[in-house]
Amino acid sequence: MDKRTLGTNGPRVSAIGLGCMGMSSGYSDRPDRQEMISLVRAAVDRGVTFFDTAEVYGPYVNEELVGEALAPYRDQVVIATKFGWDIDPVELKSTGRVISRPDHIRKVVEGSLRRLGVDTIDLYYQHRVDPQVPIEDVAGTVGELIEAGKVKHFGLSEAAAGTIRRAHAVQPVAAVQSEYSLWWRRPEEDVLATCAELGIGFVPFSPLGRGFLTGTITASTSFDPSNDIRSSIPRFAPDALEHNRAVVDLLTGIGERRGATPGQIALAWLLAQQPWIVPIPGTTKPHRLDENLAAADIDLSPDELAEIDSAASTIQVQGGRYSDAAESLTNL
Repeated sequence: MDKRTLGTNGPRVSAIGLGCMGMSSGYSDRPDRQEMISLVRAAVDRGVTFFDTAEVYGPYVNEELVGEALAPYRDQVVIATKFGWDIDPVELKSTGRVISRPDHIRKVVEGSLRRLGVDTIDLYYQHRVDPQVPIEDVAGTVGELIEAGKVKHFGLSEAAAGTIRRAHAVQPVAAVQSEYSLWWRRPEEDVLATCAELGIGFVPFSPLGRGFLTGTITASTSFDPSNDIRSSIPRFAPDALEHNRAVVDLLTGIGERRGATPGQIALAWLLAQQPWIVPIPGTTKPHRLDENLAAADIDLSPDELAEIDSAASTIQVQGGRYSDAAESLTNL
């Protein structure tokens, strides 16, 4: 697979990475751990070198899974993980609050290093901006971890342009992660321009709209309320799904002409936006992994990109991409 560099000084990684959250939590499936380890290793065999996890996924168990799966390939891959959610040490679940005090960052990095089985974290993101802690303090603390050899690169997740600038002035930001796809394009307002100006890579999570852009989700699809975050997302209410089908229809039409699936066209569109954009679709199924990675071989023409943008501009997507409570915890 082709490689891309995340920004000016960030790591060089496969053009498409693998988001690993769903292998442990977040969606209706409850995958077998050994099968997920095999899937991660299959991704390496297919050329993937960029893997994304976080301490809060599980919590903790996803980092352990990724660490075990990638142990034989440590010198071949880039592992990104995240800090910034408060996790109850007794109940072992997120409290729903963010926390990025310097002393907390210094503590939790040790747990991530241990669970991943590494001496250095390749890319360490602040998972959510903490309004109680100046971003300069966060950047400075991660800078200290870089000097200590515990972290290689600093990243931010769901951060606004102004926050990115302030952090970058203290410790260079290698990558910004945020949701970005044809049905959620807010990063185009100012974050992408800021990344371009400062030489920062951009990593879209949920590049397939949490599965919707694959065309496999309909208004009759049900989501497990005990485990699937989509059960609380307004965009996945039946009426919204029915309305938003227009986005899938657009991708399907382009795909039929190119012999590709709608999901592949969605990923190819992202890859065409900038050479420093690296999407990280997640999956728990080998055939979906193959499908997603094949999108790296699809070069959309200028006419096709213009057609997609023109058609998409006429579609008013319904429903928030998060609940109001979850959206309030982003910095966007």
